Amino acid sequence: MSVTVIDYHRRMSRWQPDAQGRLAQAALELYVERGYEQTTVAEIAHRAGLTERTFFRYFADKREVLFGGSGALQELLVSTVTEAPNSLPPIDAVALGLNAMADLLQERRDHSFRRQAAIVANVELKERELIKLASLATALAAALRSRGVSDLAANLTAEAGIAVFKIAFERWIDATNEQGFPELIRESLAELKAVTAEGA
Repeated sequence: MSVTVIDYHRRMSRWQPDAQGRLAQAALELYVERGYEQTTVAEIAHRAGLTERTFFRYFADKREVLFGGSGALQELLVSTVTEAPNSLPPIDAVALGLNAMADLLQERRDHSFRRQAAIVANVELKERELIKLASLATALAAALRSRGVSDLAANLTAEAGIAVFKIAFERWIDATNEQGFPELIRESLAELKAVTAEGA
């Protein structure tokens, strides 16, 4: 009986809390140390103290370690914009969505910094990141259309919003930056509004 219990606990030890987080952290460390292309799934699993089988329970491949959270981020953006008060102009509804994403990412600055370092060092990953941003813009435009915004206005506002996000993000992860991501989002939006007001 005791042998069975011991064996059971040994097998269950693979299912420790936050296995997904440990795998993601291990992958980022290895991508930065060795490079994305030089890192294998086996090495990631070993660094995390888990098995390859466990890795594939959470991620389809080693690229998804970097992009697995994109869906949740997009859902947060879309739901925040969709649920914004109807009285808000489109760009202000977008601002709420961007701030919601910034608040979430602010808590993970170190993770974001290492993730970006891995992405910029690999052409394939940079292309995948651009696809992610394009998907965010498409989803954001759809959310604006659901609020009654015209196609043209929705597309323009969504693209502008994602541009604000991208520029603020690049400033945020700069090693010399001391400002929070939400603050940088607000600054960038204010600058955009000022520029467009001048051209009106």
